[in-house]
Amino acid sequence: QVQLVESGGGLVQAGGSLRLSCAASGRTFYTMGWFRQATGKEREFAAAINWSGTYTDYVDSVKGRFTISRDNAKNTVYLQMNSLKPEDTAVYYCAAGGTMTRQVGQYNYWGQGTQVTVSS
Repeated sequence: QVQLVESGGGLVQAGGSLRLSCAASGRTFYTMGWFRQATGKEREFAAAINWSGTYTDYVDSVKGRFTISRDNAKNTVYLQMNSLKPEDTAVYYCAAGGTMTRQVGQYNYWGQGTQVTVSS
């Protein structure tokens, strides 16, 4: 049975940092991604990484501030978030799939989400 379990969310002041982790069990995945959903908004792509880590993709609003990485030995993907802004406040979801894509529907497995709140 496949499970994705996120951790690392919390409350932080603007300008601060958080590191999210997502541990996968049951199988390994070519693509791991992070999405986020703010209250009243649709779920949006944040970042993705391929198996070897040689290719990453970021939405423009997080480029230069967020870094996605993975440790295949631990079957875990990370999202280091620096210079956080109030507009980064959302539930962050880990996702796994077989294709590097920004499309929500192309990811087969999802975690339960972890809340990130950035205060001004």
